[in-house]
Amino acid sequence: MGRRALRKIDPTLDLSHHLCTVEELPRPFQAAAHFGRPLSLEVEVGSGKGLFIQNAAQANPERCYLGIEVVRKYARYCAARLARHEISNALMVHGDGLRVFREHLSSESVAAVHVYFPDPWWKARHRKRRVMNEHLLTDVQRVLLPGGRLHFWTDVAEYYETSLELIAEKTALLGPMAVAERPADGDLDYQTHFERRTRLHNEAVYRAEFRKAPSASQAASQEQLP
Repeated sequence: MGRRALRKIDPTLDLSHHLCTVEELPRPFQAAAHFGRPLSLEVEVGSGKGLFIQNAAQANPERCYLGIEVVRKYARYCAARLARHEISNALMVHGDGLRVFREHLSSESVAAVHVYFPDPWWKARHRKRRVMNEHLLTDVQRVLLPGGRLHFWTDVAEYYETSLELIAEKTALLGPMAVAERPADGDLDYQTHFERRTRLHNEAVYRAEFRKAPSASQAASQEQLP
């Protein structure tokens, strides 16, 4: 399924507070400094048309969201959604996600990483371009806080299985934990635009969640719970 054409962005919208390039992103990125208050940081790799980052930021004002999109027109489209809805706890970054993780995100600074329906790069010779690769996963494990989570969804069974094998081989993340399909009564109940299109075509969605091992103090607290 190809992507539909994007709607035109209102030229009067000010995107300066919701969009930057990788080069403009502070190094390291400090969520509290950027958003003006201490918030739990979550990162989405490949924001597409921005349905997830918009809904998540609106539903969770106590968290902040960093969306990364390599295609400029989609990064601008996502930023326009955030600006139009006056969302103050989310920022879009246009550029290479690997660079953002490697150069801008500090160790143990991220509560969750979201990767939804990344490009499968079908041809074998192109699979090295896949987002779910050894370099990203190494950095995901590094930047996650103890107890932090990686959410990965795809509609490609082969991509799902090979990614789970790679996560098991290259990281110490716990999982995979199964994720139940949520009922969707309307467009905004879907996690992403791609999930909506896939499910409306009655195609399978493969979901997994991984967790970084909790710290010793977190584990002790959990053991004390009744």
